[in-house]
Amino acid sequence: QVQLVESGGGLVQAGGSLRLSCVASGRIFSINAMGWFRQAPGKQRELVAAITVDGGTNYADSVKGRFTISRFNAGNTVYLQMNSLKPEDTAVYYCNAAGARAQAMSPAADYWGRGTQVTVSS
Repeated sequence: QVQLVESGGGLVQAGGSLRLSCVASGRIFSINAMGWFRQAPGKQRELVAAITVDGGTNYADSVKGRFTISRFNAGNTVYLQMNSLKPEDTAVYYCNAAGARAQAMSPAADYWGRGTQVTVSS
């Protein structure tokens, strides 16, 4: 079982910055990819950014050039640096661990954090 704990959300004015952190703990042999998703009220959850074990990244078009995802601590910690924030970035941000294995031959599973609120005021 993998636990994901997010931190770093809050209230910021438009144009400001925040950094989200997510730490994975528990029985972890490897995690294929870690990422951030967000869900605004009345909208579906959407991918914001993801990073694979070999450092490959993927960003939503709406955040390219403003957000940066990075991964440390043997791949079990992921950060999302968010700059030039806009009111439309307001959402609950969820950390995701994809393809996590407790041992080398264990089946892979996906896990989610509980989310952290990001609110950008205009």
